[in-house]
Amino acid sequence: MPDSSVTKLNTTPSNDDRAPYPVRVPSAGSEIRELRKARGLSLKRLSELTGISVSYLSVIERDAGNPSHEMFQAIANALDVDMGWFFAPRRGAGPEERACIVRAGSRRNLNTLYGSSAQELGYSDSLLSSTIGGRFYMGMAVYAPGAERPVTPMHRHDGEEHGVVIKGELEMTLGEEVITLYEGDSYSFDARRRHRGRNRTDRETVLVWAVSPIVIPREVEVNVETEVQR
Repeated sequence: MPDSSVTKLNTTPSNDDRAPYPVRVPSAGSEIRELRKARGLSLKRLSELTGISVSYLSVIERDAGNPSHEMFQAIANALDVDMGWFFAPRRGAGPEERACIVRAGSRRNLNTLYGSSAQELGYSDSLLSSTIGGRFYMGMAVYAPGAERPVTPMHRHDGEEHGVVIKGELEMTLGEEVITLYEGDSYSFDARRRHRGRNRTDRETVLVWAVSPIVIPREVEVNVETEVQR
């Protein structure tokens, strides 16, 4: 006899299933808008930095205009990024694949957004998320054997961090504690805690991480006394 306390699953397609949210493949305009917000800049401030009117910047972000190469370059300079960031290759057979999937060979280098090389930071970061326009973003950090900045700062910022070590070991400092994470170990913490990670071993360390909210400063300070985002 059936157990009447068990709720039967409804397999009838809902209206949401039959009419999914429209997919929009990221464009140069949306890439500009996402990075501007990640940099913490308003349209007014970007206008001041580029000499392009607020109204036309809004048009550019909506892909409704025909900006010149010089305009794209001015925006890239203001956002401190190579102009190629706005035109990332989106390969795929259909719009879902082009909008949502990041192939291993198409990952974007986040160090270009940080304004510092892997040697300067002690690690290289690549973007695993298909966009930086959501509520969080995910990346992969690779620490070379013995990679460590001459002066490695402690970080602190709003939001939260999560990650998992998929190769090697990572020495993580949280507050006053120094903790070694091994392959397969993961973490989650309030990013307002002072923290840092580094590789003190003779093997490569690979970390997959997720951070919320999406705030990417125009530069990452090296000064140990300065609290900055990772």
